Amino acid sequence: MENLNNQQNKKKIQKRTLKGVIVSDKMNKTAVVEVEELKLHPKYRKYYRVSKKFKAHNPDNRFKEGEKVLIEETRPLSKEKRWSIIKKVFR
Repeated sequence: MENLNNQQNKKKIQKRTLKGVIVSDKMNKTAVVEVEELKLHPKYRKYYRVSKKFKAHNPDNRFKEGEKVLIEETRPLSKEKRWSIIKKVFR
């Protein structure tokens, strides 16, 4: 009975999602996704691009290099892989 109550009381955690482009799919079941964001320089008030690469789980190697995808944060799958590709983005 307690176990059932604990499951009902747990809140659903919102996982982080990011949009990016696959820059490498040479590994088996893994893709490197580059995510770009615009940051504002505090002094000069000019926007500049900052990019970061994430290793993401690519099940069945469905997604190929150059595709825009949506990735979601997951539990650690390997030493560097903590993201999973959810779907392809058509924008």
